Amino acid sequence: MIKAWLRPLARVLLALLGLILWGAAAALVFGGAFVILTYKNYKSFFWDCFLLVPGWLAIVSAFLLLPAGAVAICISTRNSRYQQGTFMYLLVVLLCLEASSAVLAHVYSDKMSSELNHTMGHLFHQYNGTYSHHPGTRAVDVIQRQLQCCGVHNYTDWAEAAASQRVHTGNIHAPESCCKKTYSDCTGDMRQSEQLYHEGCLRKLGYRLQFVMGYVFWCCIVVGFLEMLAAISNGILMKHRPFQDFRILDSATFS
Repeated sequence: MIKAWLRPLARVLLALLGLILWGAAAALVFGGAFVILTYKNYKSFFWDCFLLVPGWLAIVSAFLLLPAGAVAICISTRNSRYQQGTFMYLLVVLLCLEASSAVLAHVYSDKMSSELNHTMGHLFHQYNGTYSHHPGTRAVDVIQRQLQCCGVHNYTDWAEAAASQRVHTGNIHAPESCCKKTYSDCTGDMRQSEQLYHEGCLRKLGYRLQFVMGYVFWCCIVVGFLEMLAAISNGILMKHRPFQDFRILDSATFS
């Protein structure tokens, strides 16, 4: 009785999982692209270019999920032995890619968060003074405008750093990239702190990094679980349709 409904259930589940795998491909593409864009936009603050690896692994997995989902749907209707074998191989490759991406995302999330404080402090220190034309100057302006932040920990960092002082009228000025967009006449005067972003860039970039890496990590975990269900369903269908036995020719027949 159990075998009577097990095979139809496996067929329906495999067809449904095939559609879900297509949706999972879109989720992985989004996560991988988010990792790559985060690195591209703020690469001056990341010394390790291997931060891109989890993103590219997620994108490769997403493209492989498309044919895997199509094969899963075909198996649920035609139950081809060749398609079942191909589907199993695709699932093995996908599980390896997603496991690697999840592990690297978790490792780099912790590693890069600890390094951001040093790299960001170094670039912010070079913003003015002798290093005014350093490439890090543009990176500081970009991150403060895009993340709407000011300083490493908060906007008072510019007042505490002697290299960040711009003395025109005897007042300390923060970079104009610290100014809120609603104040068109903002010059970075720290006496008018209401015109400046208060939150530091270290926390905001750290939050973004944690979010994007966490997203990729959990996407890979969930998709891997779905692939395990698909492998079990495919295995049930393969079990109920074993390979045909080939008999060894008896030499006595030809004697």
